[in-house]
Amino acid sequence: MSFRNLLLLAILSLTILACNKTDQAEVDRNAILQYLQENNLTATEHDSGVFYIIDTPGSGGSPDLNSTITVRYKGSYLDDVVFGQTSGSETAQLKMNELIQGWQIALPYFQKGSTGTIFIPSGLGYGGNPPVGIRANAVLKFDIELVDFQ
Repeated sequence: MSFRNLLLLAILSLTILACNKTDQAEVDRNAILQYLQENNLTATEHDSGVFYIIDTPGSGGSPDLNSTITVRYKGSYLDDVVFGQTSGSETAQLKMNELIQGWQIALPYFQKGSTGTIFIPSGLGYGGNPPVGIRANAVLKFDIELVDFQ
């Protein structure tokens, strides 16, 4: 195959991948908007495509990418099937810079003691290659209580 043909094939492949990524982002956004409408919820949309709702405002500052956060959370899909959570009064300590992008984008809008919900499009969650037990290309919904951060 000539260099020209290889170049054309590479450009075509990148174009197809870009279209698929854009299409998935649009599918995810529409699913989130539909969920919000059906559940009579009002959320703030970040430029990235992450939506968030602050139910209980906190105080005392917000975490950044260098923070370690202490949270209670419940992770589910838009059909409310739960895939992970802390139980009862149990908390999880997590490093912000090791979390999925959706958490990194939304958590700085939470203050210590706040509660809320984050809706994460699949491209800012686990995408098409999720860990075992997580659906591929799924919109993720997290109910979060930001207990503390350092």
